Amino acid sequence: MQKINLLVLTLYTSIISYGQIIETVYLNAKDSTTNMYVAVAPDKEPAKSFMVLLDGFGNAPKDVLIQTDLPKYASQQGILTIIPLLKTGPSYFGTDTASQQSLKEIINLVVTKYQLKGKDLYIGGFSIGGTCAVKYSGLSVQENYPIKPTAVFAIDPPLDWERYYNAAKRVVRLSNPAEVNGEVFYMINRIEKEMKGTPKTALKNFYAHSPYSFSDTAQKAIKNLIKTPIMIIAEPDIQWWLKERGYDYSYNNITDHAAMINELKRLGNKNAVLVTTTGKGFRKPGNMRHPHSWSIAEPGQIIKWLQSK
Repeated sequence: MQKINLLVLTLYTSIISYGQIIETVYLNAKDSTTNMYVAVAPDKEPAKSFMVLLDGFGNAPKDVLIQTDLPKYASQQGILTIIPLLKTGPSYFGTDTASQQSLKEIINLVVTKYQLKGKDLYIGGFSIGGTCAVKYSGLSVQENYPIKPTAVFAIDPPLDWERYYNAAKRVVRLSNPAEVNGEVFYMINRIEKEMKGTPKTALKNFYAHSPYSFSDTAQKAIKNLIKTPIMIIAEPDIQWWLKERGYDYSYNNITDHAAMINELKRLGNKNAVLVTTTGKGFRKPGNMRHPHSWSIAEPGQIIKWLQSK
């Protein structure tokens, strides 16, 4: 009864404060840790369109509501927001087949549940969530999904797993192992596992997984995005990274962002946009300075851009 009352109070407060309805849906009654989503809907009218937001590695949908006002702004514009936790869980890799299939299933389910057939789908995310969103957009074209994103955005996502892997290995080579952030070692091992090798032994797998590959002269992945409006948002504060982590541009996602947007423009995508910010990266609660944060994306700017497409 206490849990029920708490849920009712949360919904009531949300409706009064922000003009939105928040609903949590578990797709497996026996599992409350994966395969679910939070829906943030306009409270006074049916949704005109819908947006899927994917959080970064290790986070849960509720974290998105803490870090960004994007769902609130979206609801004010008649957009239903879906924040999923895929079957692959908080530690999802994003570009792997299981994560992509789970994302596709959730999108198909919400289209039916909320009567969204024929309405615009926007998709975006932060960090690896952005990687997942860009990969899904490309696959939706490649595989001719019946539901394709009208536009996609990503907030500081890694896009080229070959670049990321080589840069992470370089960080280790240049450092005292005891001083290396554990995330670097984790990602090296995780990438080798997901790719079933290294760039030297399994380069084709790196190309297949990556939403963008600098060394793939065939441009196979991004050719699927030539007609898709795409916005990448980044805060490449190299001074912060040098001081706080000892990382240079090789281990900064901006290298992927600029290269991908440049190639898309050269391929004819007139709606490929790179937005760079300065001094906007702060994490909640506490507003801790970090350029790799949801806060670098200005909600009003994103919603306006999405609706213009």
